[in-house]
Amino acid sequence: MKYAPWIAAGLALSTTSLPAQPAKIDAEAGTLDAVDRQTITDEMAIGRDAGHRMTVAVSVAGQGPYRFLVDTGAERTVISRQLANALQLESGRNVTLHSVAGVNAVKTVKIPRLKVSNKIMSVNNAPALEARNIGADGMLGVDSLRSQKVLFDFKSGTMSITPAVREAEPIDKGTIVVKARSRQGRLIFTHARIGNQKVTVIVDTGSQVTIGNLALEQALTRRRVQINPELMTIESVTGETLMARSATLKGLQLGSGVALTGLPVAFADAHVFRKLDLMDRPALLLGMNAMKAFDRISIDFASKKVRFVLPATSMRDDVRLAELRRL
Repeated sequence: MKYAPWIAAGLALSTTSLPAQPAKIDAEAGTLDAVDRQTITDEMAIGRDAGHRMTVAVSVAGQGPYRFLVDTGAERTVISRQLANALQLESGRNVTLHSVAGVNAVKTVKIPRLKVSNKIMSVNNAPALEARNIGADGMLGVDSLRSQKVLFDFKSGTMSITPAVREAEPIDKGTIVVKARSRQGRLIFTHARIGNQKVTVIVDTGSQVTIGNLALEQALTRRRVQINPELMTIESVTGETLMARSATLKGLQLGSGVALTGLPVAFADAHVFRKLDLMDRPALLLGMNAMKAFDRISIDFASKKVRFVLPATSMRDDVRLAELRRL
């Protein structure tokens, strides 16, 4: 049986300088200069790519709209090489890009004006990648989302962005709040389990599928979880591929408030786990096949909290959810 490749865009955008440049990460290369810090309250319609990842309409250098993926697992905002050429954007410095599959030297461009809803910013040294590998005109990384709260409303098909509020917010009925930690700008759940097995979970809206590392695969194999030996293909935004085995998890518990069952996971020797120093500890990237099971997900990068709004029914898109107790 032939399978279509899974697309793994998330966590592909951690950049450091090339060997010819200083060894440390270039602070300027990751700079995002805010032009307008006003509150963003209007809702943007969410589009879908072939992998059911979320895209929103943005304008670049006063042109558009263009479709950008929303990737909470990526450090950096990216633009397609084709769009950058069409807009004649100024070249930036070369960088080393850490993707889900490996490490690549890539060219960058300077985006003088990037508008997402009412938020206007500039991006220095945005990696320019092939549009066919991204699957969109570009990707919004956490550099453009930090200090913000992003609400994905899957039920209504909209997304909104507002400045993060550190004060406690009321918890509505059907809403479960899970506290996360931040690592390299990404939100990570450290209190997660698959049965009795502890696992570190990274929130990654840019990946089509949930990906587990080999340490998790080995741990689950010891617990007699059945792993499909047939190899599947995962594609990186750089165009590289890596092979993966798959399994369906009976239960993934996030914090003490949310449990997912029947969740398909791909297990691969993904470079991103090495980049995050998670090669030896069971870990997984929580991808879109898990996210779309909820009615809404609110990701607050400042308070490091993720709010899950449970659907009215007990099953949605073949992933079941069980509310254990509200935090």
